[in-house]
Amino acid sequence: MAEQEQKNEPTEAASPENVEVSAVAEQPGGSRDLDFVLDIPLEISVELGRARMLINDLLQLGQGSVVELAKLAGEPMEIFVNGKLFARGEAVVVNEKFGVRLTDIISPGERIKSLA
Repeated sequence: MAEQEQKNEPTEAASPENVEVSAVAEQPGGSRDLDFVLDIPLEISVELGRARMLINDLLQLGQGSVVELAKLAGEPMEIFVNGKLFARGEAVVVNEKFGVRLTDIISPGERIKSLA
């Protein structure tokens, strides 16, 4: 009876996810359908600027304190995807919320150089 139960259990190789991925990988001509990666979440962050301070100075901050950033007003903000520089842009307000208008997308070559 244990043999029948083992035969009726689906194997990992027969799961729909594995079939779909292997079918995509075997498409003729080397082209790949990337639809299966479109739902992968990415972390996007926008950096206005950075500051470096001593712990003592940090502890002195209170409401109304100003932290001077190492970036000039009007300089483009940097947009990071999963911690890697992806683009630069400028701050905008859309429906009373902040947003970023992309002004420069980092080329794939530049992104590869930044990985080294």
